[in-house]
Amino acid sequence: MEFPAASAHRRLVPWLGLLLADFLLAFWIPGTTAQFGIVSTHAGVGEDVILRTENSPPDVIGFMWYRGVETKYYNFIGSIELSKSQYITGPEYSGRESVNTDGSLIIRKVTPRDLGVYVVEAVLPNSQRAMAYGRLIVYPPVSVPTLLASNTTVTENEDAVVMTCYTNESYTKWLFNAESLRFGERIKLSVDYKTLTIDPVRREDAGNYQCKVSHPFSSFVSAPVELDVKY
Repeated sequence: MEFPAASAHRRLVPWLGLLLADFLLAFWIPGTTAQFGIVSTHAGVGEDVILRTENSPPDVIGFMWYRGVETKYYNFIGSIELSKSQYITGPEYSGRESVNTDGSLIIRKVTPRDLGVYVVEAVLPNSQRAMAYGRLIVYPPVSVPTLLASNTTVTENEDAVVMTCYTNESYTKWLFNAESLRFGERIKLSVDYKTLTIDPVRREDAGNYQCKVSHPFSSFVSAPVELDVKY
């Protein structure tokens, strides 16, 4: 297969015709494509990420990357021809992507739009191809949670208190005096982990409460709410 020169933009359309013809005639190499793959990757919004290939077949002459599950031109990000180090881009190129000579794809300052499935084709001699799939998971920024209490001054064994952690995150952790809160018959969480109920309140419950939200790339803790227990 022949790769187009990156500077010859006007030659792109004829080359795509050859590309489609090659795709229809291509056959997969037994024993190679079963191992060739993309390492699925996680990243936070705004980070630079590398989608790496693994077990590339021998005699590769270039790599072609696509966003989505289909190797269609409208999903085409970019390709590189190794012998000439020539790079060409397609409709899914945003200005943040580049294909390395080892077949990996760099995406700079990832956005939620970058989340999803990617396909890479290893172009081999005689119009042969090997195809691999992988996934990029993108985590949005975590916002600071807000913790509010139904009452912050209560009487022992008479009152109950309800605290609610306001956040859009699905995972919530509760802290008491900066340590993990222990739950029991009196101290319970709602099904979504966002509402804490202490009923009845005892003197040992006095102190600072916080809720913490996080994902693998960031976390935030709410401002403390101080509970005063009279007895």
